[in-house]
Amino acid sequence: MQNLSQNLSHNIEKYILTLLEEEQQENFISLRRKELAEMFECVPSQINYVLRSRFTPEQGYLIESRRGEHGYIKIFRVTYGSPDELSEHVTNLIGGEISLYEAHRLLEVLQDRELITGRERLLIEIALRYIAPDEGQSARSRELSEMLKTMLGGLMTDDND
Repeated sequence: MQNLSQNLSHNIEKYILTLLEEEQQENFISLRRKELAEMFECVPSQINYVLRSRFTPEQGYLIESRRGEHGYIKIFRVTYGSPDELSEHVTNLIGGEISLYEAHRLLEVLQDRELITGRERLLIEIALRYIAPDEGQSARSRELSEMLKTMLGGLMTDDND
């Protein structure tokens, strides 16, 4: 049963991503939750699940939603005008503490959006594992946060100076 749900979530995600690709000039799409649920023959809560889990700010998306008969969902793809804006956004996402798992997810998203290379991701992940072998300790989470911000900041700065 879970595999069916995962396939359905994946199909809904693919459909939304396809719509976003088609609307590159607008940088957002507007959908109706009920129509999407009918199209995929699922309950509206399945649409909510996909939006909450696969279209998050960490993954580069913002959701605007209005419920009710004339409700809608707008999905915005976050874009950055400069490397400094991107670096600031990533720094804010990381915050003061981050777990190794959260760091891994963020690096995965940055690679998927082609903001870092696979090699850069691998090197950062190796360094983070070395620095923070004991997951869960607050001091280690702060160290992880600072190191990740420093490494990503160095990669994302505009070095045309």
